[in-house]
Parts: sequence; structure tokens; C-alpha cells
Amino acid sequence: MTTRVLFGAPVTQSTEAIESLLKYLGKPIDPLPDVVKLLDMVLVLNNRKDAYYITTAKSCSCPSAAYRPGQKCKHQRRYFPGTDAPGRVTAETSDSIRPSGKWPGGFNGPVDIDTINTKIALDQKGA
Repeated sequence: MTTRVLFGAPVTQSTEAIESLLKYLGKPIDPLPDVVKLLDMVLVLNNRKDAYYITTAKSCSCPSAAYRPGQKCKHQRRYFPGTDAPGRVTAETSDSIRPSGKWPGGFNGPVDIDTINTKIALDQKGA
């Protein structure tokens, strides 16, 4: 019989499965530990104590991670600190969703420099 290891999104495991894993690893199972640390993942006992969430630096099998894709859940923040969720915008970053201009004069794209100078001159006259 061959065993294949499939890599993908973590899947919540039953306490019975974790008990058999702990027995195999030679670790105590009574009482069940709240956290089991393995190489690059952490098994976290849920509040009802009937299942373990599989948590890695990139994903977690808890319901919060499923409801908030792209953001780190509390398990990831606790056991894999130091990185924020990708693409997360904070109030300090920007008050507007409009991107700031990167071309001369704050424009977004190639423009005629004479048009920019004329606009600036008109703005200064009106002020």
C-alpha cells in the first residue's frame, strides 16, 4: 500500500486523528494538548474541543480564515507573527481609494509638459 501526501489548503482534523498522530510521535494524549507544533504548521484545538485547526503561515482551516480570504486569522497572527495580510489597506496608508499620480504634476499617464506648465500657471494666477 502506498501513501501519498497531498499539499493544498489545510483541513480541520478530528481529535481522534490527532490522538493517533500523537501516539505515533510518542507524545502524551491525556489530556489533549491545546497546541501541537510540527515543522511548519501548528495544530490548534478549537473551543468546543472536538477538532483541531491546521494553521500554517499562509493559511488556516478555521472558519475565520474562510470568511476573510486574504487576511490572516488570529491563529496565524499568534503562531506566525511578523507578516501582515497581503493587500490590506490601513487608515494610515490612504484616505482615498484613488491612486496618487506618479507623473510630473501629479498626473496619471504621459502628458504634454506644456499642458502641465499652462495648468500650473493658470492655477497660480487664480490663487
